[in-house]
Order: sequence, then C-alpha cells, then structure tokens
Amino acid sequence: MIKISDLNLNIKGHQILSNVNMTLQEGNIYGLVGNNGSGKTMLMKCICGFVKTTSGKIVVDNEVIGKDIDYIKNTGIIIETPGFIMYYSGLKNLKILAEISGKTNVTKIKETMKECGLDPDLKLPVKKYSLGMRQRLGIAQAIMEDQSILILDEPMNGLDKEGIATVRMLLLKMKAEGRLVILASHNREDIDILCDEVFFVEKGQVKGLSLQEMPRPIY
Repeated sequence: MIKISDLNLNIKGHQILSNVNMTLQEGNIYGLVGNNGSGKTMLMKCICGFVKTTSGKIVVDNEVIGKDIDYIKNTGIIIETPGFIMYYSGLKNLKILAEISGKTNVTKIKETMKECGLDPDLKLPVKKYSLGMRQRLGIAQAIMEDQSILILDEPMNGLDKEGIATVRMLLLKMKAEGRLVILASHNREDIDILCDEVFFVEKGQVKGLSLQEMPRPIY
C-alpha cells in the first residue's frame, strides 16, 4: 500500500504540489490525468523518492520515503523517456540492468521481452529501434523482475494499435496478480479500460474523480 499524507512540493518559490492526500491499494490500477505541467510527473518522482518533498509523508508498505528508505523498493518505473545504451541490443541492455539487483535471469528476461512484443534474439542495437520498440523495451525493464508496484508515465507513447493492446493486457494481468499500478495517460480509452480509480491533477492539486466526472478531453 502507498499512503500519501499532506504532501507539498515547493521548488524555487513555485508550489508544484499542494496538500496531496492519496491511499493506493494492491490489486488496483490508478490513473493520473491532467494537463502537461500539472504536476503528474513530479508526483510520480516524489513517490519514487527521486524528488524530496517540502513537507508531508509518503509511506510505502510501512516505510517512509526519505526516512526509512531513500527510494521505493520492488518497483518498476517508466518516467519520461527510458534510457538505454544505444549501441547494445535490447537483450544486452536488460541483462545489464538485471545485474544491479540480481532478481531475475536471462530466461525470465527473454520471456518478458516476448510478452512485450520484442524478439530477444534480435541483434539490432537499440539506436536502430523504432520509437515503439524502445517503448516496449522500457516496459519490459519495468516488469522483468515481477515488481509488486508499477509507476508508469505515459507507457503507451509511440506504440501502435497492437502494442497498446499488448500493454493493456499485461497491465490487467498484473492487476489480477495483486500488483499496484499507477498510470499517467492522455488517452481516455486507456483510463476507461484500465483504471479502478482516477485522480485529476491540476496546478499541483489532486482530486479523486469518477470516470463520469473526468473532463473531456483529459489532456
């Protein structure tokens, strides 16, 4: 579970997030919607521990981010553009990342790549991947260690219709397995199909909405 209490973020005199309160439970997909610059990405970075909050508290499985732990544990993350070593293949990139924690193996990495619609035996360097292939590789790195929490900022970017369907099925499967997913998307259909609860972010303030209350368009 993730519990956010009275979170505020002020950077150089600018209020980025204001009095945010959220409770997020396992087995659910939560959507974040709002305009560009509304604070969605900064909220995700705060939950991950990448940005230190000005005040308030973020508790993940009874551990306080920034106090008990510096960064969120056992979490798959896509925030902004995934970074890879461009002259290595997709498989080699994932193998290098996997060595950091030692929580997965080559067999699992290859299975995950296939689930995401990638050929693990493709020798093509990542620099020659299409935008959609790089996005699929980013999703693969976010799920290859069976992480219990996923934090995904616009994970459908660059994906074609088939890729979007593949990722949606993966996320629904992970929800069924009891994982907690936080998803930011400008796509109304993604939100409608995937999310159990939606939060609208506007000028750093976060408000829970029903699907019927969401603004049209949602970006």
